[in-house]
Amino acid sequence: MSATTASSAGMPDEAPKGAIVPRLIAFFSGSVGVAVKLALLAMSNALAAWAAYVLIDRSQWIALVALLVTTVGIDALYFGRHTLPAKFLLPGVLFLVCFQIVPIVYTIDVAFTNYSTGHILSKSSAITQIELTSLQPPANGKQYFMAPAHNSAGDLVLVLKDQVSGVTFVGTEKGLTPLPQSDVKANAFGITAAKGYSIIKGNELFSLDQKLHAFHVPTTGESSITPQTISTAVELEPTLRYDGKTDTFTRISDGTVFRDDGKGSFVHADQELEPGWKTTIGFHNFGTILASKALRGPFFRIFVWTVVFAASTVFLSFFVGLFLAIVLNKKGLRFQRFYRSLILIPWAVPGFLSLLVWQGLLNDDFGVVNRIFHLNIPWLFDANWAKVSCILVSFWLTVPYFFLVSMGALQSIPEELNEAAHVDGGAATQIFRRITLPLVLIATSPLLIASFAFNFNNFNNIYLLTQGGPTQTNQPIAGATDILISYTYKLAIATGKGQDYGLASAVSIIIFVIVATISAVSFSRTKALENIN
Repeated sequence: MSATTASSAGMPDEAPKGAIVPRLIAFFSGSVGVAVKLALLAMSNALAAWAAYVLIDRSQWIALVALLVTTVGIDALYFGRHTLPAKFLLPGVLFLVCFQIVPIVYTIDVAFTNYSTGHILSKSSAITQIELTSLQPPANGKQYFMAPAHNSAGDLVLVLKDQVSGVTFVGTEKGLTPLPQSDVKANAFGITAAKGYSIIKGNELFSLDQKLHAFHVPTTGESSITPQTISTAVELEPTLRYDGKTDTFTRISDGTVFRDDGKGSFVHADQELEPGWKTTIGFHNFGTILASKALRGPFFRIFVWTVVFAASTVFLSFFVGLFLAIVLNKKGLRFQRFYRSLILIPWAVPGFLSLLVWQGLLNDDFGVVNRIFHLNIPWLFDANWAKVSCILVSFWLTVPYFFLVSMGALQSIPEELNEAAHVDGGAATQIFRRITLPLVLIATSPLLIASFAFNFNNFNNIYLLTQGGPTQTNQPIAGATDILISYTYKLAIATGKGQDYGLASAVSIIIFVIVATISAVSFSRTKALENIN
């Protein structure tokens, strides 16, 4: 055999037909791979440049520094020659940080703030908003037709016409100047022209929205003329005055002083100025959960129901799934594959769709379940029956999962163990209790704990079926079937004056601690099963 032949036999020139992965790797190696890498990095840097522009515009300097460091690090990593493992780890790490670490840290941060409806702005923005909302028409306040215009120097002015007397003025930030009525032309739609002034029209007019909003023409006392629309203005005067030195608001009419209460609001006794601002309030949200009867009562009731719901769903589903797996694991059973496929149907259908279908099936007026079986059960409208419905529907959705898990665990048990037990005279129940169940639990115990944690926070199964209802007397937020996670959702959108994200985040942390504690204790208990091996 020649050297050429031997070389060809040892190293084939072409990959075998059907070897798609090696061909793709070979294709994307070399210059093609470099071009693809450069294109992806170019898109990443372009996205980073756009994000940097947005952050600079919003003065988010810490986020800007983090963005720049991350972008430079990614570029250096993918252009380096000795960083191959990190190139594959980086995407997963970034997604972990963005979609797991950041939300967790943000939730913890929000839990220690008063972030809610009316407490979203910064303090300076809140002060500005309070000053604007305190403006009210005076006793003899006037209303004007208005047209924004430029004077000969190019400065912004307001051409004004009194809606009652028809007297015309030019308004600047220094005050009003009378203007002859003959110099102003107007029609039914407002002022169209003014001698010596250029009326602003078209796109330029709409671009002045923020500038007009802050434009004020002083009149008498503390009153001023403020634009209301692009063609009208009104005379207003403040009812509150802010003092930056003392950081207080004073009501002009009676001298009442509103002070910063340290919780994001200016208050006087039980009076509060709106809006407030977002600020850190420590453990106040956690204290509210424990101290407020309106929250504490429902919280502990809901906690008990959450544990019952999760535990019932998991254990009922597991034992029924295990029973079906034992029955359908017997050899020689006719239509075995058909029965197995039939059991998996609830798992194959999207869960949210199944829940909406069950909501219709269990309706007490026109639901199929009551009509077929000639029942008169308020499945979704009675507190106790609604809880039964939630458990049954969740059980129906979960049994296929535990059927598959148990089937795999049963098939992993050596046949020799069962045969030896039969030879020793063991009854079927003894074999199941002393051999089959312990060995199945070795494989399924972690999955049981994970399923309990999942159902503990199973928002869909509750909210899509009953919306947490039916409602309870004197409890406008918590319904009869609300679990902690759906209760948290309602707190975030339906409590008090609106959304209370700080309180909801505090409840979320409490839920995490509860689930983590139960899981940790359960995992420690499962170590006893290891001795079975």
